[in-house]
Amino acid sequence: MALASPRTRFQIVNMSKILKLVRATLENLWADITILKTNLAHTAADAVFAIGCDKDQIIKSCILKGNVSGEAILFITTDGNRVDPVKAAQLGSETLGKANAALTREQRGFAIGDGSPIGYLHPIRAFSDPRRKKFEQI
Repeated sequence: MALASPRTRFQIVNMSKILKLVRATLENLWADITILKTNLAHTAADAVFAIGCDKDQIIKSCILKGNVSGEAILFITTDGNRVDPVKAAQLGSETLGKANAALTREQRGFAIGDGSPIGYLHPIRAFSDPRRKKFEQI
């Protein structure tokens, strides 16, 4: 049996609970999707290498807590960008703080760092980096 290189891509057959939720969300947004898994994608830099894409095709999420509303607010950005706290507060129309692990798990259905920027259990107020629109695939 030959070992696959880190750049080898596999179509996923057995999906985790989280991945099934992500897939369902993607299928509701876009009809034609393909989810691929690589041998090496523990970080965004790993994913860029493994897939051979631009770093801005890697999407990351940041959940902040509204200091007035107490709500979780999602900010989706490309890997080349960071969430600016001042701009985020202007978009969210309230001052923002860190969302703790309990609020994040309650909103998402899975722990911090264990999942996707999409596919949450509960609806969430979200803002997205317009830079992601410059790519056909993310």
